Amino acid sequence: MSAAIAGLGMTELGRVYGRSPRRLAADAVRLAAADAGLGLSDLDGLLVSHGMGGSPGIELAGTLGLRDLRLLTQMNAFGATAGAMVAHAAMAVASGTATTVACVFADAPLKPKQSAGSAYDRSAREWYGYGGMTAALGLRSVNSFYALAARRHMSRYGTTSEQLGAIAVSTREWAARNPLAQMREPITIADHQASRWVSEPLHLLDCCLVSNGAIAVIVTSADRARDLARPPVHLWGWGQGHPGHRRERGSGFGLTTGAASSGATAMKMAGITPSDVDVCELYDCYTYTVLVSLEDYGFCAKGEGGAFAASGALGPGGSLPTNTGGGQLSAYYMWGFTPLSEAVIQARGDGGERQAPRSDVVLVSGNGGILDHHSTLIVSPHPKGA
Repeated sequence: MSAAIAGLGMTELGRVYGRSPRRLAADAVRLAAADAGLGLSDLDGLLVSHGMGGSPGIELAGTLGLRDLRLLTQMNAFGATAGAMVAHAAMAVASGTATTVACVFADAPLKPKQSAGSAYDRSAREWYGYGGMTAALGLRSVNSFYALAARRHMSRYGTTSEQLGAIAVSTREWAARNPLAQMREPITIADHQASRWVSEPLHLLDCCLVSNGAIAVIVTSADRARDLARPPVHLWGWGQGHPGHRRERGSGFGLTTGAASSGATAMKMAGITPSDVDVCELYDCYTYTVLVSLEDYGFCAKGEGGAFAASGALGPGGSLPTNTGGGQLSAYYMWGFTPLSEAVIQARGDGGERQAPRSDVVLVSGNGGILDHHSTLIVSPHPKGA
C-alpha cells in the first residue's frame, strides 16, 4: 500500500507571539486536517517533533482531544526529523498500524523585545570536559562548527565566499515571490559580502532565520488521499544517513554528508536518478549546507557545488529550482518542515508566482546536528511509476 501527504497546515510564521509551542502545534494539526477535508476524529496516529524549547511532546494528543490512537510518539533527529517522521508515518500506513497520521513540528524561541540572535544563546552555559576545551578555543556555537565545515570545504576544493553568496541571493529571489517569507527584499553578492561576520567564513546572510510557528502534514494511503479535499502528494521514496564523522583530521567532516547515503536510498526506492528531479527543497540552515548537499545528491561533482550555484542554476529560471519558497535563509525556520512544506506546495501547483515550471519529481532534504543526521524524501503529484 503506497502513502501520500493529504493535508498541510501552517500557522503564522516568524515573529508570532502569544502562543506556546503546544498551542501552535495544535493549531497546525487542525489546519492540516481541515486542508485534507478531515476531522480530528479521523486521525489515528500522531507524531510530534519539537524545537529547541522541548515542547510539545506526546501530551499534544490530549490538547487536541484525540482518542483511541494507534500510533503516538515523539521523534527527534533535529533537522532531519521531518523526513524521518513522514517515512515512519508512511510505513505505519503501509503496514496497517495506522490509517491517518498527523506529523507536526512547533517551536517558539523568539521573545518580544529580544533579538533573534539571543533565541539560542548559550553564553551562560557551563562547559565541561571536551566541550570545555573546544569552547576555550572559541567553538561555542553551532555557527562556529558549521563555519569549520565550510572552511574545510573551501580549503579542499577552492570554494569561495562569493559562491556561498550566490546561494543566499538565489534563495532571496525565490523569497521575494513568497508572501509568507520573513525576508523579501532583494540582495546582491555585494550585500552578502558586506554583511557582518557571524563566524568566519560565514556572513550573516549565510545563516538561517529564527522563527516561531508550527507546520503539520497528514499522511494516509494514496487510495484514500485521492478522495480527499486536496490533490495528494505521493511518497515515492525515503532514506536516512547518519555518517558519524568525527571532527578530526582525516575524517569526512565538512566534505561529505549523510545526503550521499540517504539520497541514494530514497532515489533507489523511487526508481529515479538526479537527472529526473525537477525541484529541490534542501535544508539550508547555512548556504554551505545547500552547496554540500547538492554535491552529495549527485547534482554536480564533488567540489563543484560552488560553481554550480554561481551559474544561476538554483534561482528562478535556473535548471534546478532550489528552495523555491525562500528556504530557511529567507522565508522561515521550521527545521525540516520548511523544505517539506514547500515541496507539498510545489507538488500541488500552489506556488503562485514562485511555482516551478515542472514539479513532477521533488526532492526534500533534512539535515540535523552538525551534519550528523540526514533524511531524504522523494515526492510527486503522480502515483509512483506513473
